Amino acid sequence: MDIRSRYGLRPVINASGTMTSLGASSVHAPVIEAVAEVLPQFVEIDDLQRKASAVIARACGSEAGYITASCSAGITLSIAATMTGDDLGLIERLPDTRGLRHEVVIQTGHLVNYGAPIDQAIRLAGARVVPVGAATEAHGYQLASAIGEHTTAALYVVSHHTVQYGMIPLEEFVAVAHAKGVPVIVDAASEYDLQRFIAAGADLALYSAHKFLGGLTAGIVAGRKALVRAAYFQNGGIGRGMKVGKEGIVGAMAALEQWQQRDHAEVRAREHAYLTFWRDALKRFAGVRAELDADPTGNPLERLKLQIDPREARTSAWDLADALARPPAGEAPVIVRDHEAEQHFFFVDPCNLHPGEEQVVLARLVAELERAQQAHEPRVTPFHQRDARRGATRRNWPD
Repeated sequence: MDIRSRYGLRPVINASGTMTSLGASSVHAPVIEAVAEVLPQFVEIDDLQRKASAVIARACGSEAGYITASCSAGITLSIAATMTGDDLGLIERLPDTRGLRHEVVIQTGHLVNYGAPIDQAIRLAGARVVPVGAATEAHGYQLASAIGEHTTAALYVVSHHTVQYGMIPLEEFVAVAHAKGVPVIVDAASEYDLQRFIAAGADLALYSAHKFLGGLTAGIVAGRKALVRAAYFQNGGIGRGMKVGKEGIVGAMAALEQWQQRDHAEVRAREHAYLTFWRDALKRFAGVRAELDADPTGNPLERLKLQIDPREARTSAWDLADALARPPAGEAPVIVRDHEAEQHFFFVDPCNLHPGEEQVVLARLVAELERAQQAHEPRVTPFHQRDARRGATRRNWPD
């Protein structure tokens, strides 16, 4: 019996991508084996983290690195490191930042919610957020003006959640911050390229071990040795509640090593075949425009973008996404990437599909589109009702 059935969980098919709400990724066999091997054993965590530092340095082109609970934890602890350095007294004093540099500059268009507000991850360290520019436009001179005597760090976010135009390019952001003597932290949770940000001058680059890398839930902090060391020492302060176990550390190490051995070209070819299979099969449906869409942050992958015209398709993008997720009994729930559904489109992401699931995804899409065409009335509801329904369901947890 599938473990999901044993616990009464729905056997969902993840066509959304590396989403934390769905478990982020399918952990690869070499990682599972490494974790299973260490779980019954005892290790000295400081020494294990020392070995992880070497693995991270090789993979990311950095001086050092360490593993923490998540990329979000990495943000908080990295900012803390810029305020305290390796002073254990200051580390124990946080989040009291009196007398310390405590302001973090970040572009307004980067103040996103990735499941929690990113400014909260900053404030957890006791730091204060200083927004730069407007939501859709920021310039280097605005960043330079925002940096002052109390600035401790500059945070740069690389994510599909951020505004994708009008922002300060990373290279300019780094140059301006460094000219003012301010370290740059890059939140690159879901990024493929493990060396790009350090090579561009970032002092710290943060990744999720459990997304594209296919490891256990953990965060990877890579960068300058002194800052990594100061961030690691936060485990004796606010980082205690963000600690990672031996399984998370070994899982991240194994995932990084496996990532360097993976046949990325073969993965891309398989995913491209899924995408064209879906696109070509969905062309016959009125009101549905299917096209391949490149990843907005430059990751070497594509997704299928389904633009839905509710007048012709007789359903909306959000109603179709909900129908896929809540099917009739006996049909597989398919979760798509629908965070922009109110703009009448969603994405189908193949990166976490198991073999054969691409067929199921198409079958479910076809079934729901045909149901909408055959329904007595169009299956179109106001978006605000859907949003309210989702919120009510979440607030009702754990019932």
